[in-house]
Amino acid sequence: TIVEGLAVFPVRTLSGALDVLQGSVAASIRSDLPESEVPCYRTQRTFDFSEICGQRLARRALEIAAAGSHNLLMSGPPGSGKTMLARALPSILPQLTREEAIETTRIHSTAGCLNDSGLVQLRPFRSPHHTISDAGLVGGGNPPRPGEISLAHHGVLFLDELPEFKRNVLESLRQPIEAGYINIVRSEYRTQYPCSFMLVAAMNPCPCGFYGSETACKCTPGVFHRYRHRISGPLLDRIDLHLDVIPVASDVLTGIGAKGESSAEIRIRVGAARDAQFGRFLHEPFIHANAQIPPGRISHFVRPTSHAMALLSVAFRKFRLSPRSFHRILRVARTIADLTGDDRTNVDNVAEALQYRSDTIA
Repeated sequence: TIVEGLAVFPVRTLSGALDVLQGSVAASIRSDLPESEVPCYRTQRTFDFSEICGQRLARRALEIAAAGSHNLLMSGPPGSGKTMLARALPSILPQLTREEAIETTRIHSTAGCLNDSGLVQLRPFRSPHHTISDAGLVGGGNPPRPGEISLAHHGVLFLDELPEFKRNVLESLRQPIEAGYINIVRSEYRTQYPCSFMLVAAMNPCPCGFYGSETACKCTPGVFHRYRHRISGPLLDRIDLHLDVIPVASDVLTGIGAKGESSAEIRIRVGAARDAQFGRFLHEPFIHANAQIPPGRISHFVRPTSHAMALLSVAFRKFRLSPRSFHRILRVARTIADLTGDDRTNVDNVAEALQYRSDTIA
């Protein structure tokens, strides 16, 4: 059963239920349903990491994002594999806990999108089109309904072609990303929905898509800058990992035995890192992953070495990082340390975390 502490007496007919109530037959007690009788729910097809050729750096970034529940932005030309990489991410995420599954199911039930599929057991993967309204993304309407960010609670919100979303829609993400919930206030009502999700976004480097690639870019400087400025700096600052995705070479695509690790192998490392965080935040009710560590608790939980802090201090001055970026780099470095089983966050962890801030630094 979904609710713990209940004894279940399965019967097939109404007369069978009457026999149990009258005590005329002995009924077997079942404390849970077999997994095959608990339907799952997913709105998108996912890929296995073994299907992805090459993309070593991108695969590593996705593993770090999954291990610490970090937000991720991928930039690259059309056909470089950004969408496929994003759709492979759910395959390495840990299974929903019972509490997470119940909470996720309640949200999907409120939105009317369960379709009698029962308890949600797979982490949601939501991928709204860029024409979505702000109410469709954050929630609202009359009567009020959860938006895509709440339907992605405990899962992934994937925004493909990020600069094509309306500016006001993207700006509405800033508060929910930080808070993990959304307050919707209208003249007729006031309501709050949870929305603790991983934001994964993808974009072309320019409108034609070929800036910085071997194919000649046709965009003028003005068009290029207007396209890039559709995404505000404050929103970019809330994304932990910035990744340039490079198209895979033909010899890698056609190479025999070029497949990398499977999702099952990567999920073992992600699960071990999540277990380390579970122990770390056992007595912290509002922290469940490294990405959620509040600024005031960074030094306590991240535990960087003096050499790691020295490197980060140099980067902070040289690249003029914001305090928010400074903290996010430390959170990512802590996740990298968890993946390698390190107790302290060392200089190598910080150095790797810094390379995923190239988009903001540029």
